[in-house]
Amino acid sequence: DARAVARGCTTIEELEAAVRAFEGCALKRTAKNTVFADGVPGAPLMIVGEAPGADEDRIGKPFVGVSGQLMDLMLEAIGRRRSESVYITNILFWRPPGNRTPTLAEQAICMAFTRRHIELAKPRVLVLAGGTAAKSVLDTTEGIMRLRGKWATLTLDDGSTVPALPTFHPAYLLRTPASKRQSWWDLLAIDKKLRELTPPA
Repeated sequence: DARAVARGCTTIEELEAAVRAFEGCALKRTAKNTVFADGVPGAPLMIVGEAPGADEDRIGKPFVGVSGQLMDLMLEAIGRRRSESVYITNILFWRPPGNRTPTLAEQAICMAFTRRHIELAKPRVLVLAGGTAAKSVLDTTEGIMRLRGKWATLTLDDGSTVPALPTFHPAYLLRTPASKRQSWWDLLAIDKKLRELTPPA
């Protein structure tokens, strides 16, 4: 049971080992790699996307394709880099064949690990990239057009809470460049929230 396995993990390293050893999701059998996370564990900003694509599956890291490059540029615009102050993962650790949308069952299996991942990473701010990630993490049926740009409070199983902001997935912005303006507003809101929640040095 994914939930029991996830709950038994007390560190991100233990959780990663558990995910890599987990055989309860059929997607693992068709994927090349388990794609766990990238960036700095415990960083103030954590981004959760949907699922690995072809590049991510090949390299074994999230957001390394064209959409990942766009995300890096967007983060740099607010002074953030994944190598310094961002932690990145997806709700799924294995690429769905042909990049299809993950089924609700696949999402549910991985969500136990994702929720524990957020608990252990303890971000000050959580960004949910794309409709699938936002709906799954926030447990809602509302679409990204309605969720985008509105802060929510995610309550985790250990009782902790984290402010979460749904935003467009970079892959969507590549297809729909006109939406970049709204994403810029989201970036400014993320930057403002991080500044509010980060104690002065």
